[in-house]
Order: sequence, then structure tokens, then C-alpha cells
Amino acid sequence: MLNVGYAKHDGDWNWQDVQSPFARIYYVTEGYAKVYLATGVIELRPHHLYIIPSYTKHTTWCDGKFSHYYLHVYEAFRKEADIFEYYDFPSEVEACEGDERVFADMCRLYPYAALPASDPSSYDFASKFNQYVKRYNDMHLYEKMELRGSILLLMSRFMRYATPCVWTTDDRISSVLDYIHLHLNDELDVDVLSKVACVSKPYLTRLFQRHFNTSPLQYVNQKKVEKAQLLLLTDDLTIKEVAYSLGFNDHSYFIRVFKKVTGRTPNNYRDEMK
Repeated sequence: MLNVGYAKHDGDWNWQDVQSPFARIYYVTEGYAKVYLATGVIELRPHHLYIIPSYTKHTTWCDGKFSHYYLHVYEAFRKEADIFEYYDFPSEVEACEGDERVFADMCRLYPYAALPASDPSSYDFASKFNQYVKRYNDMHLYEKMELRGSILLLMSRFMRYATPCVWTTDDRISSVLDYIHLHLNDELDVDVLSKVACVSKPYLTRLFQRHFNTSPLQYVNQKKVEKAQLLLLTDDLTIKEVAYSLGFNDHSYFIRVFKKVTGRTPNNYRDEMK
């Protein structure tokens, strides 16, 4: 848990192209707002829960009174695949009795975890991110267990209606994704991945196109860039060191890949997040 709190707005929850390395969960108590995603528009209503996965670019909008609890959740450098890759989650679910109390209790227990302001530029940058991660790491074990229990309870509301991704029934794809996440710091190519899947390179490419609408190499680069974003936020490594740590032998190629995925160079990304 990075942040939890309660926010009241009056036509001022309007932020463009927000994209963060953590997931957001909202519980709306009053008013109406919208979240614009590449996949469509989510209309936020009272007594409903909403989730925005990490790295999901979105724009928020409201033109009147809008109040909500918010929770920012981050899991550091995991090597397994993200749960959002295995399941298709609904963006909205109706809240259950007691969900508001869960948020209220977290806010009461951790008042210092509230955001300094609703503007992402006030908290979504390297020094604040590191500060929030350190604060969580310094918590007592029982506090982490309590928080994890609350977060899992809220996540279960979405999990109730989640559906396994089609590819989860294909052991070949599952084995490749597991291998990618376990070896994200290594140089990965289609030759290696096709051997993991025990299929030919052209067939593996067709599998990825069918299930992910992308090639195996593009998928690998996407995941490497996501990890690079975390490293640029949380570490003092040079761009070249970040590239080499993720299995890129040519840091110039890494810069091109990073820009293709994010629209910014690694240096620009780091400067913007300072």
C-alpha cells in the first residue's frame, strides 16, 4: 500500500494522461465523474468500486461534487506475471456492505498515507514514490498483514466477476510467460521462447498475435520497459546500466524501445518524474 485516503472535489478532479506504476482502487461516496481509458469510458457512481491497473494511461473528469476513497497499491519487482495478465477484471463492481468501513478504517489507522493533493504531479514522481515505498517497508509485520487483508478483501469484489484470459488454458503460452517474467533481466529472443513452448518460431508468433495482438518480442520489450520505468524511479543507475541490467546489449536500442513504448526517452521520463 502506497496511499489511502478520502478526497472531496467540486469540478476539480480533471487530470490528463495519468500513468503510474501502481494500481488504483476507488470507492465513490458522492457525485459523478468519468475516467477515460484507451478501451472506453468508465462512469463513476456512488456505492461502487473501481479499479485502474498499473501502467494504464487514463484521464479523469468531473464538473461538480465528487467524493471518493482511494487506494494506491504497488508490489515491488515481482518476477511472476501480474494477476491482471491472467484475468480480465471488470473496471466497476457494486460495493458490498462493509466496503466503505474497510476504507474508513485504513484512513483512520494510516492518516499519514493520504495524498498531499489530488494532482498526480504532487505525488507521482520519484522522491515521493520512494518515500511511500520506504514507509510501507518500515511498517511492522502485523500492520502489513492487516493492510494486505483489507486489500485482498477489496480485490475479491473484482475477482468475483473476473474471467480467466483465453490463453490461460494454453500451457505453451503459460510456460513462455512464466519464463519471460523469471528471466526479464536476461537477453530474450524468439529462439529461446519457442524452445520453452516446444513449438516453432512462426507458430509461437501466431499464438502471441492471437492471444495478445502483439509479437513475442514486442511483449518482452513491453515488460522490460515497465521494469525500466520502476528502476528509473527507484534507483540511481545510469541509462546504460538500466539497459544492461535488463539484458539489452546495446543501450541505444534500449532507448529506442523505451521511447516507442512510452513516447519518451528514459532521460525525459526520469526528469519528468523527479
